[in-house]
Amino acid sequence: MKYPLANYMKRFFSHYLPVQKGILVNTIYSYRDAIKLLLCYAADILGRPVDKLEVEDITEKMVVAYLDYVEQERKCSSNTRNARLAAIRSLFDFVAREEPALLQQCQKIRAIPLKRIHHQTVDYLEEKEMQAILNAVDNKSRTGIRDKALLLLLYNTGARVSEIVELKLNDLRFGEVGQVHLEGKGKKHRNCPLWPETVTVLQDYLEQRSPKNPEIKNLFLNANDAPISRFGIRYVINKYGAIAKEQCSSIETKTVNPHTIRHTTAMHLLRSGNDINMVSYWLGHANINTTHIYLEIDMDTKRQMLEKADAPVIKGKEHWHKPDILQWLNNLAKK
Repeated sequence: MKYPLANYMKRFFSHYLPVQKGILVNTIYSYRDAIKLLLCYAADILGRPVDKLEVEDITEKMVVAYLDYVEQERKCSSNTRNARLAAIRSLFDFVAREEPALLQQCQKIRAIPLKRIHHQTVDYLEEKEMQAILNAVDNKSRTGIRDKALLLLLYNTGARVSEIVELKLNDLRFGEVGQVHLEGKGKKHRNCPLWPETVTVLQDYLEQRSPKNPEIKNLFLNANDAPISRFGIRYVINKYGAIAKEQCSSIETKTVNPHTIRHTTAMHLLRSGNDINMVSYWLGHANINTTHIYLEIDMDTKRQMLEKADAPVIKGKEHWHKPDILQWLNNLAKK
């Protein structure tokens, strides 16, 4: 008996993930992309249309080959490989529940191990480097005020790019102390106070903000006055990062993207003497262990810690002296 793969797709994405598992929309989109790529890969390998694929076609060997393709041909990181595998595991967990006859095949796929990830330090910008990026914005250009507001808000809050994309007008508060409301991973909510400079630039941007559709409530719009995407934000940051590299040579060896600015905010908060627990809350980390990476890479803080600890006293080098008995025996031989 054959089991068409298409029979399981709709229930998996429309009911199992959002209803039974309570998976968030962005994660579902990530799973969709991973499985879509897997199906296209399998269809190309087997030489048949995607809608004709059967569950039996997606073997353990096929999945491992696909993961190697993702990492080697598409040049994705081990993190991305593991994320793709997590999506496939979830799909075959669902298939196993739906069809016990496929249990053995599903078990083999779900037993594929995650790839070990080598720890890497993260890039962050020094204060002068972040200032160079902000200075690269031409306020007189068509999108200059928006870009300055976007960069300053990212730096001020350390927000994830997805949080900025979803930001709405009513998430801003311009009272005695300006603040912004952010919704992070797992629908965790937090409020971040804003610098007066950030409030001023945001107010300047709002005066010129003119969406094509007045019902659009997203704070940041693209050049076509539609809601900006995460790719649009990445483009803006890459653009000014490239300009800043011409003015600040120390940036040349660093990657400049939305997450770099998030790392930069974290590092600057820690260097200002803030407790790591507060920095973890500020960034919206679910686990404080995620925040510990910033302590590992902060060489200035490590140096200051070392200076507070006294080094051991090392005596000067002493020459070796022959014991008296050996000297006496040597002299005896000369007589």
